[in-house]
Amino acid sequence: MKTKEIIIGFIVGIIANTFGTLLYILLFSNMGIAETLKTAVAQDHLGSLLALGAILNLVVFFGFLRIKRDLRARGVMIATLLTALIILFYKIF
Repeated sequence: MKTKEIIIGFIVGIIANTFGTLLYILLFSNMGIAETLKTAVAQDHLGSLLALGAILNLVVFFGFLRIKRDLRARGVMIATLLTALIILFYKIF
């Protein structure tokens, strides 16, 4: 039962990060989603886009804490740490 709650939180964290990244692109970019991602990769700004998308994980994390779903909040934290590791890997290599 514990594992299921953590996995749900992890999936919600990944979805929130993806949604946050797409929302940021739609609100602040003059280009389409595909063009913005291609430009971000070409200019080495993909990590920045992912980091800005991860801000939405804060809302989800504190929302889970507020409704006393600590294990789901832990899953969101794991998703956020995974995103940070991906950004670190991308920046190094």
